[in-house]
Amino acid sequence: MKKWFNSFFLMDEEEQEQQQQRPVEKKQPAPETVEPKLKQQPTKSLRERKIASAPSQAATPNLVSIQNVQKSSKVILVEPRVYAEAQDISEHLKGKRAVIVNLQRIDKEQGIRIIDFLSGTVYALGGDIQRIGTDIFLCAPDTIEVDGAISDYYYDERQ
Repeated sequence: MKKWFNSFFLMDEEEQEQQQQRPVEKKQPAPETVEPKLKQQPTKSLRERKIASAPSQAATPNLVSIQNVQKSSKVILVEPRVYAEAQDISEHLKGKRAVIVNLQRIDKEQGIRIIDFLSGTVYALGGDIQRIGTDIFLCAPDTIEVDGAISDYYYDERQ
């Protein structure tokens, strides 16, 4: 039974021999001594006790500061003038920032290309893109939830 148990845990013969040759040490209980209570420990202040009982930061690595979350929640406003600025807008999205893109000052064909590029970026990041006005779009990464919709009724009458 012992051999089977040892082979189950893959102990080789050398380890088995070393375990058998080690002397078994028995710890004897220390004799109880009664110390006179003449010496008293200095009392700690309330602040020192709180610091000593507080958990260290190393013991709680899963805590996230709310201040860090609020700093990354930004909305960037962009009015691109050329198609090349689409890459800069996508960098904002990769940085977990929402972007409002105003395409009123750009050629219609280039605006369509920019929206196509940003749609791919938003899709890859798992985010959302919505039209919020005439040639104005909201691009949001996955960390920002967009709720509600703006109807196209007004835009359909003008065209």
